[in-house]
Amino acid sequence: MRTVNIHEAKTHLSRLLQRAAAGEEIIIAKAGAPLAKLGPCHGTSEPRRPGLWRGKVRIADDFDVLPEDLAAAFRGEG
Repeated sequence: MRTVNIHEAKTHLSRLLQRAAAGEEIIIAKAGAPLAKLGPCHGTSEPRRPGLWRGKVRIADDFDVLPEDLAAAFRGEG
C-alpha cells in the first residue's frame, strides 16, 4: 500500500486512479497522517434486473398525505 501526500495526489490524480482501478490501495496523507484511502470500486458481478422487488413492496395510497399542520411547517408557515 502506497502513501502519498495531498499535493502529490492532486498533481497525479489520474495516474493514482488508474492504479486504484487496477487493484492497488493508496493512502492519502496530510503531514504524514493518513486521511483517506483510494482503492478499487468493486461493482456487482451481476447486472441489475428491473422488477426484482415487484410484489414485495407496498406503498400506501395515502403515503404522501400530510396533516395540515405538518404540511404548513414544511412550507415555512408555522
